[in-house]
Amino acid sequence: MAKTASTSASKPAYRRVIVKVSGEALSGPEGFGIHQPTIDRIAKDVIAARELGVTLGVVVGGGNILRGVKMSGKSLSRPTADSMGMLATVMNGLVLEAAIERLGAPARTMSALNMPQVCETYERARALRHFEENRIVVFAGGTGNPFFTTDTTAVLRAAEMECNAVLKATNVDGVYSADPKKDPKAKRYDRISLQEAFDRDLKVLDATAFALARENSMPIIVFSIQTAGAIEAVLRGTGRATVVGG
Repeated sequence: MAKTASTSASKPAYRRVIVKVSGEALSGPEGFGIHQPTIDRIAKDVIAARELGVTLGVVVGGGNILRGVKMSGKSLSRPTADSMGMLATVMNGLVLEAAIERLGAPARTMSALNMPQVCETYERARALRHFEENRIVVFAGGTGNPFFTTDTTAVLRAAEMECNAVLKATNVDGVYSADPKKDPKAKRYDRISLQEAFDRDLKVLDATAFALARENSMPIIVFSIQTAGAIEAVLRGTGRATVVGG
């Protein structure tokens, strides 16, 4: 990564970040549901990043349980289906929080949907206090509104929490000109602007998240979460990733 090439091994490239983890990543090799060994590995990665002195939050998706956009139109309205998807992210948030705490680090799940019997309701001031007290905050419930993806949630929370970057954990080691699994000639980018990624329709973010990232000059670091230590490696500048924007 061009921005982090000169970063020493002991100094993280960013001091405050949001890590976006898709629901599909939490299902591991199963392809659906919650795969506990994968959850535990991701929790260890998050804790390792925290031990670098990085303040971080995690935005989780819900696609391993239910994707609202796929349910809409099948006797369900889009708002209802999206609400179900947001509930799935809360379930993922709770299991990730439990894994982090079981490994010895403090964590809090905060939901954009109000469900105080289950977890804290998201409030910016309270989330900032958690950050100040060095807790890992797991942001669940999406934005609390239908029609918005968890990509948008990640960029929104990053802006609200005064973060330096969004680390988007995926199943591939960066951004390509085409699907590298389908096109062996696909070009991999080390760095690309947000505008070029949008113009080329590279599927880095949805249109709303792109607009929000551009408005806030928020870099998006795309990397693979498939190997242990991936988050820490990206922060140290040694991981294989694509810097989008910044």
